[in-house]
Amino acid sequence: MKKNVVVKEIKIEGKEWELCLDNSFKKKSKEVKIDGFRKGQAPKQVFIKKFGIESLFMDAVDEAVDTTYKKILNDKEIVPVCEPKLDVKTINEKECVLEFTFITAPEVILGEYKNLKIKKPEAKVTKEELEKEIENLRNKFAEVKVKDENSKIEQGDTAIINFKGYVDGKELEGGTGENYPLEIGSHSFIPGFEEGLLGLGMNEEKELNLTFPDNYTEELKNKKVKFEVKINEIKTRVLPELNEDFYLDLGYEDIKNKEEFEKKVEETLIERKKSEIEDQYIEDCLSKASENMKIEINEEILNEEIHRMIHQFEEQLKMQGLNLEQYFQFSGMTHEKMHEQMSPEATKRIKYRYLLEKVAEIENIEVSEEDAEKQASEMATNYGISKDELLKAYGSLDVIKYDIKMRNAIEIIKGA
Repeated sequence: MKKNVVVKEIKIEGKEWELCLDNSFKKKSKEVKIDGFRKGQAPKQVFIKKFGIESLFMDAVDEAVDTTYKKILNDKEIVPVCEPKLDVKTINEKECVLEFTFITAPEVILGEYKNLKIKKPEAKVTKEELEKEIENLRNKFAEVKVKDENSKIEQGDTAIINFKGYVDGKELEGGTGENYPLEIGSHSFIPGFEEGLLGLGMNEEKELNLTFPDNYTEELKNKKVKFEVKINEIKTRVLPELNEDFYLDLGYEDIKNKEEFEKKVEETLIERKKSEIEDQYIEDCLSKASENMKIEINEEILNEEIHRMIHQFEEQLKMQGLNLEQYFQFSGMTHEKMHEQMSPEATKRIKYRYLLEKVAEIENIEVSEEDAEKQASEMATNYGISKDELLKAYGSLDVIKYDIKMRNAIEIIKGA
């Protein structure tokens, strides 16, 4: 048994257990009708005679567990880091014996966590990166125009099409569309579809004979498919010129020429790279320091972290109008596969958390109430909400204190 596994047996008896049974009876009696009595009015002994004392045990145990667990937490005798395992060892009319198996924080033995000799690269921007960023900015402000009637479809154009697919001589379910905007080069359709439209003009029709790829759905992969396509309209993106109007659209009121614009974009890119380099540097430092430490992670701690990550992913899906079951259906993922895939990331998160907590302990990092209040006020201002709203979202000021403590621990590991 690991050092951080604590087994505690607790006996609930006498008046304490009697009270649990009484409360269970009060709850149960409201749910049943006994002949000769109004609902919920039958005496306890009559109820027990009809249904047996055992019918009260389940709810009585729930109450006993809840009361006992709260008392353990309040006494701070044991500080569990995940939900305890519960085993009901004995239960009868006189007593209930509960066995809790608690998992507390694992032992952490730090290795070298300072002077990690990790090099931080300098932020530089190449000519190609600068040109690509300027092209991206131009694309964001590109104007979509309808091409004239004599134009042909080119790479990057958007073709407005009608299409209908056939497999084995039958219409393909979900393979029909009208006035569908298809960007040529987006690879939205199966291989060969977009390429087959290049060079077509307005109102032209074409039959495309293609094959579904082998990584497609089971019922369609490697099958022959025929698409009948009609071109309704062709649109193209016209990129803005590098002039003062474009600079103003970007919010650069002080930029007057191309040289000044390029310098401004380069500065922005360098700041972005500095941030990315800093994030990677922190990751490298934490990775190295966690490799140097010794920790044995309980399966229960790992599983709880994975379940937390799955819940976070589920909340992200809800924002897209999906639920987990729908995601499993269209992705081919299962709960077991997701659990397995998330295990390495969950392990890393756990290691980093206990690393930072141990460094904070060793380095005697403390966060005052005043510092936490100040941080909360600054964060609330940045988010455009009140401090009370921020603290409600975070749960408490202690969470802010913890975040500050962890950031200070990171600074120590970085060598700042």
